[in-house]
Amino acid sequence: MPARRRKAAVAVAALGAAPLALTALAAAPASAHGSMGDPVSRVAQCYAEGPESPKSDACKAAVAAGGTQALYDWNGIRIGDANGRHRELIPDGRLCSAGNEEFKGLDLARADWPATSVSSGSYTFKYRVTAPHKGTFTVYITKAGHDPAQPLAWSDLDLEHPVATATDPVASGGYYTFSGTLPQRSGRQLLYAIWQRSDGPEAFYSCSDVAFGGDSGGAVTAGPAPVPSASAPSEEQIEDGAGKSTVEHHGHGDDDARTSARPATTGDGSADGSAEGSAEGRGTDAVAAGAPTAAGAARRLAETGDGSVPYLAVGGAAALTLGSAALFASVRRRAAAGRHGR
Repeated sequence: MPARRRKAAVAVAALGAAPLALTALAAAPASAHGSMGDPVSRVAQCYAEGPESPKSDACKAAVAAGGTQALYDWNGIRIGDANGRHRELIPDGRLCSAGNEEFKGLDLARADWPATSVSSGSYTFKYRVTAPHKGTFTVYITKAGHDPAQPLAWSDLDLEHPVATATDPVASGGYYTFSGTLPQRSGRQLLYAIWQRSDGPEAFYSCSDVAFGGDSGGAVTAGPAPVPSASAPSEEQIEDGAGKSTVEHHGHGDDDARTSARPATTGDGSADGSAEGSAEGRGTDAVAAGAPTAAGAARRLAETGDGSVPYLAVGGAAALTLGSAALFASVRRRAAAGRHGR
């Protein structure tokens, strides 16, 4: 075979393989992100106050302990290879951070975390999500007599009676909404939410401070002294801080296999196969039609765990397929012309 024809054949083979490689990459699910929005989680509350100048003493202490980046990464408290092993992977005293050093400020044992006023009975939970996936939400509450000034341990939670459990709720308006029932409690308590994906081993965690017996406005009155009322970040705040978030980056900037979102091929030991996008895609974890996206984010279609492949990736693969077909036809024409000219 003449050298010119051999080079053309190699080019065709290489380009023809590109769609297959892209299709394989497209099949890898993108990591989910989120945090409890109602009752608002500690990290979302502190982000709402402003990472650079939080207002409450508790959030100021959290920033002093862990820095501001944890608040910009408010929707990334996660373990990439959890696979239901929550108690095995997260030590006592580190539940709110899920054992992640970046979020250690959220583990501070204090009685003055801003809290949401609640009462016993039915409650509608709202989980703020920026990349939906199939999975199960489980919300636990601390036992009666809980002391918020002591580090939170697994034994402090009523693990036998979760206050809410929801599998594959429908995402709407940027939230997963599901119902639960709050038991009889008094004073300050804590709700611990676990979102375990069913389409991968990744899980998300959040702590929400609540106060039973408080009023609905102003400071929460439960306990010996008034406590600031919690409030979730606005869509504008989420959009404004998106550029400083690192949760769209591979591995969230660390090499911890439990918190990294890197695929297993990068050597971090994670089995979740997540592909979270480059720096150019920061804040762009979008979803298929009808699912919420981060405020202000460009729409990059993400795998939702239902077996579908992102349309954007399919389109790219199709474009490469058409391109390789055109190149192949061109090579055949040139080869035929060469034969006729001899």
